Amino acid sequence: MHIKKLIGLFILSLALVNCKEESIQITQTQIIPIPNSIELSDSFFTIDENTGVTYDDNLKVSAQFLKNFIETGSQITLKQGNAIQFLIDETLEPEAYKLTVSKKEIKIEASTDQGAFYAVQTLRQLMPVGLENGAFSENEILIQAVVINDKPQFSYRGMHLDVARHMFSVEFIKKYIDALAMLKLNTFHWHLTDDQGWRIEIKKYTKLQEVAAYRDETLVGHYSDRLHQFDGKRYGGYYTQEEVKDIVQYAKERFVTVIPEIEMPGHAQAAIAAYPELGCSDQPVEVAKKWGVFEEIYCPNQKTFAFLEDVLDEVLELFPSKYIHIGGDEAPKTRWKNCEHCQALIKEEGLKDEHHLQSYFITKMEKYLNSKGRQIIGWDEILEGGLAPNATVMSWRGTSGAVEAAKSGHNVIMTPTSHCYFDYYQSENDDEPLAIGGFLPLEKVYGFNPIPEELTENERQYVLGAQGNIWTEYIPTEKHLEYMAFPRMLALSEVVWSQPERKNYKDFVSRLENFHQRLDALKMNYANHLYDIEYETERINDEVYFKLDSNLSEDKIIRLELNGSEPDYESRVYTEPILIDKSMEVKAAVYKFNSKEKLGRTFTQNINYHKAVGAKITINKQPYKAYSGSGAQGLINGISGSDSRYGDKEWLGFWGEDILIEIDFREELEINSIKTRFYNSNGQWIYAPEKILVAFDNNQYQEFNLANDELLINFEFNVANQRAKKVYIKVQNYGTIPEGKQGAGNKAWTFIDEIIIN
Repeated sequence: MHIKKLIGLFILSLALVNCKEESIQITQTQIIPIPNSIELSDSFFTIDENTGVTYDDNLKVSAQFLKNFIETGSQITLKQGNAIQFLIDETLEPEAYKLTVSKKEIKIEASTDQGAFYAVQTLRQLMPVGLENGAFSENEILIQAVVINDKPQFSYRGMHLDVARHMFSVEFIKKYIDALAMLKLNTFHWHLTDDQGWRIEIKKYTKLQEVAAYRDETLVGHYSDRLHQFDGKRYGGYYTQEEVKDIVQYAKERFVTVIPEIEMPGHAQAAIAAYPELGCSDQPVEVAKKWGVFEEIYCPNQKTFAFLEDVLDEVLELFPSKYIHIGGDEAPKTRWKNCEHCQALIKEEGLKDEHHLQSYFITKMEKYLNSKGRQIIGWDEILEGGLAPNATVMSWRGTSGAVEAAKSGHNVIMTPTSHCYFDYYQSENDDEPLAIGGFLPLEKVYGFNPIPEELTENERQYVLGAQGNIWTEYIPTEKHLEYMAFPRMLALSEVVWSQPERKNYKDFVSRLENFHQRLDALKMNYANHLYDIEYETERINDEVYFKLDSNLSEDKIIRLELNGSEPDYESRVYTEPILIDKSMEVKAAVYKFNSKEKLGRTFTQNINYHKAVGAKITINKQPYKAYSGSGAQGLINGISGSDSRYGDKEWLGFWGEDILIEIDFREELEINSIKTRFYNSNGQWIYAPEKILVAFDNNQYQEFNLANDELLINFEFNVANQRAKKVYIKVQNYGTIPEGKQGAGNKAWTFIDEIIIN
């Protein structure tokens, strides 16, 4: 037998010799998420037909999972015996485990079946990839000797899935849950209802299945497209209660808790389409066929509350979870403002306004769920008007909601758009599948710290963990969904499981490169951007340099061409940053060292050298942390942002603030034009300014009005032989988003791109 049969935990450097003469050098572990501690040995345990399994009855689920994994993935049938032992250790925390592999035995120790299950998921990654799909044909499995002590950093480790916009099969939902379990994620947040569809059978209200579950047609293209087009095809469906029970039980056997989300008071148009009396106008509406936020909202009257209590009664029978998610986000108040009943209720209850009416609504539903022994989770809008007494906040609009809730003694789950929205683009490549917008690369997910810096040591206890969200407006197929989820889900698993001091992105990339084999075996359609080249610019002594990086291991290099053809294996090797002193096109690619093999795609970047490149720039306000691009200097580095996504390295985002930009050339220059542009995706709360002001040195500002009916709003100011040392640009924020628009009542975002001065 040969060491080449060993696949999984380690990258090995060895001669292929007989096992009795093994000589190996272990260079790197390959487990994701990385355990707290690993002690390695140079021997191996062999699983074969003589291997037996014994377990404490309290660890039966995890033991049976391991037995089934080995027997269905190979030709080996395990016997009764103590070669593989599952043992109770009551000193360990509920989700902790100790895994010991020696030459003679495997021991899994845990205080709960859940802890032992996570040990099995680790052990799974020590075994050949072929076991994942039954492709392993050997009669023995070799496992490296190791001692692993491990436990999670956070108690809540979740992934979300929206099935209201696009629905996925029961089989696929189980595949999704399998992936969570493999990565030691313990919560599946199932978003079941929204404006575009109601996806769960409620037997008392049959119109939810007959009407609310189907829309007449679906938007084609992007919501930001100026002319909306539709496919003309009826779309919909729902999960029967039997299917829901099956999925919940399937998840339970993998120690994944399923938390259902039943949206209220907003995102209710599908339900109101079925039962118009639930709205404030009693007027018929249709199930929404495009994306966005709609004004239809549950009317806070006895009929509505009775309906929701009946719905929740059936939901509670299906989901044994401690938490029920009630949404609470993006609830426009227009209908309530024009509703006689709502206005009378505000006066009767002594409420301040419609925001406090939402708090009244949420509190009423929370009390009902509390009376049933359950607790609510809501998006951070439930903070508006006062937080319901026992609510847990899911913070998505940045981290401010989490900070506010934690400082008030409420539990929080971190899921900010900046790091946890996996429906955002993950690459700047032009051929990426259509996404809602934004930009969330793998490294940014991996770098997420779920504990906000503003919290004290005592307040940090209220951060239960984090969750990745996948909204499916632009994700119609299972393959597309897998592409958006992986590998970002793997990065998140390490964020929420592993201790911060164990994390290292380059090491993670190396382990991920190996993990791709497992994803291949599982037929997972993952995105592979490991060989994408990243760049940054750096200003040194009034000069700007262009730097490349690709998280390269020692056996890989970058080859590049300037203003030339595609790089090949004869192109020059990138060794130092490139001075930006003229316009140029940079093309680069990753190659294996001393090899003609190109890895990944060609990186291309156009650099537009202009008079502001290398100048000093200051902005009176800091960009929002999640959308800080390349910083202020990135506005004059010669590189323009993406035409289709606002969250890349070049766009700078400011939330609800006017900004003043000063560009200092340090000497008087002749200026003929100033150009820039603004992002204008109203569906994502981003509005171009209506007004911009420009001044030279200490001269009076000149004011310009901007149109705002395109996705990208260009600004160009041409002057004749203007001489100046400094340029000042005032950008006025759009202000509050108006009623009837997505995000109504919230501050608008401003996103600004490269400022080009010639």
